This record gives sequence, C-alpha cells and structure tokens, in this order.
Amino acid sequence: MNLPEQVTLIEVGPRDGLQNEKNEIPTDIKVQFIKELKKAGFKEMELTSFVSPKWVPQLKDAGDIIKYCTDESRNLVLTPNKKGVARAIEAKCLNIAFFVGVSESFNLKNINSTTKESMEKLLPQIRELKAEGYFIRACVSTAFYCPYEGKIHPDAVLNICQQFADAGVDDLSVADTIGMANPLEVYELFSRLKAQFPDTLLTAHFHDTRGMALANIYAALQAGVDRFDTSAGGLGGCPFAPGATGNAATEDVLHMLETMNIETGIEMNQLLKAVEVIEPHLAGAIQSKQYQLSKRENAVK
Repeated sequence: MNLPEQVTLIEVGPRDGLQNEKNEIPTDIKVQFIKELKKAGFKEMELTSFVSPKWVPQLKDAGDIIKYCTDESRNLVLTPNKKGVARAIEAKCLNIAFFVGVSESFNLKNINSTTKESMEKLLPQIRELKAEGYFIRACVSTAFYCPYEGKIHPDAVLNICQQFADAGVDDLSVADTIGMANPLEVYELFSRLKAQFPDTLLTAHFHDTRGMALANIYAALQAGVDRFDTSAGGLGGCPFAPGATGNAATEDVLHMLETMNIETGIEMNQLLKAVEVIEPHLAGAIQSKQYQLSKRENAVK
C-alpha cells in the first residue's frame, strides 16, 4: 500500500468555505474563526479573495481579514484579475492564488472568458509575480466534470497544468469542483499529474457532493499526493457551479488520516473549537461526521 507518512492539509474554509454562504458573517467572527484554526496547527490557509463585492459579497472585507490575520505561515489569497492582484499586493500579501476552469462553459459563466483567454491573461501576471518572489498557487477547477459540459478529458487538465508549470507556479491545486469524480478516475489523473510534474507541489481538492470525498482522497494518497485542500465543517460551494456542495470536511479527513497513522500536525479538539465559532453564524447546520459526533459526546457528558 503506497501511503505517505505525512500529509499537509490546506485549510480553505475562510475563503472557499464561506464564499457562497447566504448569511452575512461579521468580520470579527471570520477573524476569530481564522485565529482558532491557526491555533490548531495549520501552516497553509486560504484567508480570503480580492474579488468584486458585487459578485461575492461575503468576501467584501478581504482587506480587513488580511490586516488582522496574516502571520509567518503561508496565507493564501485568491485573485481573479489584475485589479485583485493589485489589491493583494497593496495589502502586502506574499502568497497569491489564481484560478481557471478546464471547461470553457465554466469559465464563461465564472469569469466571462474562455479558458484560452483566461490563460492568456493569467500567465504573464504569474511570470511577473514569480520574478518578484511571490508564492503562486494555480487552482484548476472542473478537472473531472463540468456542470455544463459533463466529463472532462484528462489530457485537457494536463495541458492547463503544463502551462501553469511552465510559467513557474509553485502549487497546482486540482479540483473535483462538483464532486462527481470516482476513486478510479482520481487515481488515474493524479498518477499522471505526479509523473508529469515531479518538481511542483500538487494539491488535491475534493467536494463531497455525492459523499465520495474521503474515498477520492484515499485514491489520491495511493497516487502519491500528500497535499489536500479541506474545509473546516465541510463548508463550501461554488456560486458558479450548480449542485456543488461543501468541500471535504477537514475534521473528517483528519480523523481518517490519524487512524492510518499519517501525520498532519493538526490538533483535532482545537479544530472543532474553530468550527464551533463559525457554526452559529451559518445559514445551515454543520453536517461533518466528526463535528456531529463531538456534539453528541458532549451532550452525553
């Protein structure tokens, strides 16, 4: 069985997890949520996105989040365009993420550009930022299925990733955006990605729309992946991907890894405390297995 001894969990709850939340969450609650997560031991985290408040109003306080939550760890911010990059640089962010969908239809719905047009805009920016010493993450959406086009061919994913790698990105985050992938597809794609990009950080990003996230993470582990995006409480969803529900819940992934003796450096009880901070402000209840179990155990006590 080919499993790593150590895995890095990149917490995406504060950005990806909250971007589609219906309730307006006060900035001070987001800050508390992030700080409690950091106490749990996360060394990499998506804090927010410098996106237009018109399109994602939940993240309109990006500047304040950066002001109160940056530290020596890798604090990632998502930037959809040059304006977002400029805001991130002005806020002294050192770790910048870009995103593109492999699917043409997804890109047109999301950022009003084709995949080719998106890459033509992004690649020069990435090269400039790399020359200035920034850490760059490329988030590759709809890497398995698209809500508009159906199944995506693996060659198309590798082509996009190759372009990003040639531009010098540090990290490729490859996503099952609508949670339709199965473990066989995951193993095959990530095996190819690991072989083609041995010198680039490779992160797997799964949504749990059909309850397959843990199985897909296990398949990715066997393909040699040791970095995963996860969201505390299983928060998440994409405003531009109909049917996409929450990300893989960090606490459920952590439990699986711990029981397989895979180190993460994350402390479960502190992670659950962070989830407790955000839950009262959400439109719906937290459904992750470990969080629900902890609530039942506390009720019995």
